[in-house]
Amino acid sequence: MIPALSTRSKRLLKLTSARWQRRAIFLLGGVVVGADAVALALLADKAQVAFALLLSQSRYASLIVTPLGFAIAVFVTNRFFPNSQGSGIPQAIAARHLTDQTARSSLVSIRIAIGKILLTLFGLLCGASVGREGPTVQVGASIMFAIGRFSPRRQPGLILAGAAAGVAAAFNTPLAGIVFGIEEMSRAFETRTSSLIIAAVIAAGLTSIALMGNYAYFGSSPMALRNGVDWLAIPVCGIVGGAMGGLFSRILIIMARGLPGAVGPAIKRYPLVFALACGLAVALCGLASGDTIYGTGYTQVKAALEHGYPLPASFGILKFLATTFASISGIPGGIFSPSLAVGAGLGANIAAFFHGAPLPAIMLLGMVSYFAGVVQAPITAFVIVTEMTDNHAMVVPLMAAALIAYATSRVVCEEGVYHALSKGFIERAEARPA
Repeated sequence: MIPALSTRSKRLLKLTSARWQRRAIFLLGGVVVGADAVALALLADKAQVAFALLLSQSRYASLIVTPLGFAIAVFVTNRFFPNSQGSGIPQAIAARHLTDQTARSSLVSIRIAIGKILLTLFGLLCGASVGREGPTVQVGASIMFAIGRFSPRRQPGLILAGAAAGVAAAFNTPLAGIVFGIEEMSRAFETRTSSLIIAAVIAAGLTSIALMGNYAYFGSSPMALRNGVDWLAIPVCGIVGGAMGGLFSRILIIMARGLPGAVGPAIKRYPLVFALACGLAVALCGLASGDTIYGTGYTQVKAALEHGYPLPASFGILKFLATTFASISGIPGGIFSPSLAVGAGLGANIAAFFHGAPLPAIMLLGMVSYFAGVVQAPITAFVIVTEMTDNHAMVVPLMAAALIAYATSRVVCEEGVYHALSKGFIERAEARPA
């Protein structure tokens, strides 16, 4: 006969079972998020190739396709997928802070994830200056939320893990995914969920590697700063990149909260007209840039870093304007990759004042500075740029530039863009009728 289990043994067995169930949820979610990130990456590349083929037939087609595409994207977003606009990171942050199940599901859900994927791809197909990494964060959070729907107590940790896994899989940067989860998503280190978040990131990263292989997002860039004069580029890039990044964030926050006077209400009353105007502005930036600022900017930046191909002198500022117009238009799309492209352009401009300095090294300083200025998360900024370029010789300069940019950005914009925008989503979600 099998002896009966004691009450203590039963309790221990139940606790052990619950722990393994929780770990299985995080691992399963990580695998699904990783596969989704890979699918979105491949489809995003195809969407940009399709738009490039259109421009090869007539580069002036963007004057029609891009504005109409923006208007259609905003209409579909508002009508069928509300709360899927923008990068999606503010929605994921807001969902973690909410306690009501219905309020959370209005920001992260499978329905929103589907809309986010489709509309981000549609935006790239129309030439929008947006990225896919921010959307992957909201999609990852939505997937984890759906998997843990029947365990409300675990949902904040699941949403955090989904967001971190999304960044890790989208860029093939596992360390950056973990740091992003701690520094930007939670703004704290949570001991209870840290190991589970790491497990989700590992699962997502391994899934991405299994499907696409191990790679550096922007290729390998071994360049480093040489002499003392080159090191003067660190504070220059930090100040310029931080100020521009802070300006970009300030514009997004002001537009989200509404312009004063009659302009703000008019934009809300006629969102399709405003989206059309923003799309036209992006198309004009594209024409002025020689068709280089559409999409994520990944191709142009990778070529410049790996092979030293110079970016056009106007690339940085025109990419800045195009990304700004796309971000305030209301279409779904991220700002990670476009921000890195803007920073690369600014770095290329600054490199012109440092004759003999290696261009890729100054571009990396510009990338980390502008990105840190936008997100105001300096650790995430230098970790993600280091991992994406496989360049460890630049770790110390990148850290210094990121910290200078962060301090400069805080002067221009007192609040980080993601957390500032998340407050609006929290208020609207809490105001929804029960």
